[in-house]
Amino acid sequence: MAVLLCTLANTALAQSNPAALDEAFVSAREAARVGDSKRLEQLAPRFQGHVFEPYIQYWRLRQRFEARDAEEIRRYISANADTPLSDQVRRDWLKLLGRNAQWETFNTELPAVVGEDVELTCYALQARARVDSLALREARPLWFVARDLPASCDPLFDRLIETKQLSEEDIWARVRLALEAGQAGLAGRVAADLPKGTAPDVRVLASISGNPSAYLNEPRGELRTRAARETVMFAVHRLARSSPQQAAAHWVKLAPRFSEEERAYVWGMIAYLGAMRHDAQALEWFSRAADMSDLQNAWRVRAALRAKRWPEVLAAINAMTPKEAEDPAWRYWKARALKATGRDAEALALLKPLSADFNFYGQLALEELGGSVQSPPLAYRVSDADIAAIAARPGIQRSLALFRVDARLEGVREWLWAIRGLSDRQLLAAAELARRHSIWDRAINTADRTVFEHDFGLRYLAPYREQLRVAAKQVDLDEAWVYGLIRQESRFLAQAKSRVGASGLMQLMPATAKWVAGKIGLKDWHWGQVTDVETNLSLGTYYLRHVLDTLDGSPVMASAAYNAGPGRARAWRADQSMEAAIYAESIPFNETRDYVKRVMSNSSYYAHNFSQQLQSLRARIGTIEPRARDREKPLGDTP
Repeated sequence: MAVLLCTLANTALAQSNPAALDEAFVSAREAARVGDSKRLEQLAPRFQGHVFEPYIQYWRLRQRFEARDAEEIRRYISANADTPLSDQVRRDWLKLLGRNAQWETFNTELPAVVGEDVELTCYALQARARVDSLALREARPLWFVARDLPASCDPLFDRLIETKQLSEEDIWARVRLALEAGQAGLAGRVAADLPKGTAPDVRVLASISGNPSAYLNEPRGELRTRAARETVMFAVHRLARSSPQQAAAHWVKLAPRFSEEERAYVWGMIAYLGAMRHDAQALEWFSRAADMSDLQNAWRVRAALRAKRWPEVLAAINAMTPKEAEDPAWRYWKARALKATGRDAEALALLKPLSADFNFYGQLALEELGGSVQSPPLAYRVSDADIAAIAARPGIQRSLALFRVDARLEGVREWLWAIRGLSDRQLLAAAELARRHSIWDRAINTADRTVFEHDFGLRYLAPYREQLRVAAKQVDLDEAWVYGLIRQESRFLAQAKSRVGASGLMQLMPATAKWVAGKIGLKDWHWGQVTDVETNLSLGTYYLRHVLDTLDGSPVMASAAYNAGPGRARAWRADQSMEAAIYAESIPFNETRDYVKRVMSNSSYYAHNFSQQLQSLRARIGTIEPRARDREKPLGDTP
């Protein structure tokens, strides 16, 4: 009875003074962060029965976690199943159990974990390997990655090597993967498993990473050992990152001293790295390669697209693994290649299902079939009752409360946990609830998850419409394009900050914001103003107009410039005009390539939502004119 009365009292306190409890929660979080257990214990009673209670309990449980008994941990997990904290506790506990080889309890708890975790996977295989000799086989594929793996995987790899299930050739394969990724240190650690005296010199690999040309310019002695040959091959493809032409010249001289497989391997690396730099000889280098990876074949496609060599586009896509070939980009370009080579019926069979996708290539496929980009009709409008039902869920309530105290990371995790397994209609109700709370990113991302019933008004929200319309009009920018860009940049979060230091709706960098502020005569400018909506829009749209004017009015190149810098956007042009879709697909930065396609796809949907007129994505993106049209004084990467 005393506990019930205390809970009721605290609930009443929370309802009467929520701001005080919000402040107490922030204090409790800070106490947990700095390890102030006394302060945390003082605050804990205030949260009995409150939506924040699972967090208070979690922070208390984390203190002396290794000393907690199994039943105490299980009680927490069971009582808080509606929060991602339960899964986090279970994961932490399982890793502790794995380190202590408590396999019986480990095996009991493991099936309840949500999602993948390599560390746990390796512990699970360790547990199975004690009773199942086939478990080691499942560990083998984990070996072939170009990154360090958790310590829980080491006993498995050691056993695989001992039992000859990982061969010397397999060790060299991972050494190559590490060197391809520029991870000379990892390559050295992996090579330690080679027979004594056969590993490459780690210090030489490190020096090559910094200056491959110097190493290749030295006279080469005997190349009879695997270590010597792999070291030279690493130097050649490391040089190809900055100068594929120089790398190719070195390899022409060196190749006769290598095996057929080694020659083909290095040509594949030079070709791939050359294609990323849009070298005109990339396709010729690809012709000398063999057994290429999906990544290499992807860049062979891009090089062939820029050269307008459709049969080679088709050949490269056909050489991909089935999974990779299913990517929308390759389905679209395969269809285009089939059309270009007179195989219209096969092209049509690819374009029809692709045209139903709501993405850049789905839109282009639709236009290839004679359709026009438009938002799908609203099939279901959520009711207040639908929204109330979603709002009543404890996980949703907790997420909203976390957003309220600016605990965004935790709020997003709670939201994602709460919407797992929801139907399309429930997702739309959750998206509308987020919109009503001005949590724009959750509204957009949640509406984006529906499969059959869609609301593109929620997927393509347009907050700050009046402020943005004014800012875009002042510099004569297409409002739909600006919205498409902001949706990709910040999901309309005015306080958004990136890992590289960009801030605000339009994710401005400090140097850019300062430069634009000077250009538009913004008095008393200081960086703290960057998250003000009107200020950010004014600065961002001015800069976007600036790069658009400098890049021949191409929204595709200007979008690339906004993300990666104008200098790079200009350098990615060709010596001849090309479809803007080919320009976008052949951008060498994964982030920027995806960014440009998404911005332009977003823009088409915004344009339709705003005007209700059918839009042409192909007309919107246009063509990219040759480099010859560049201005005499190129714009640098920063203002």
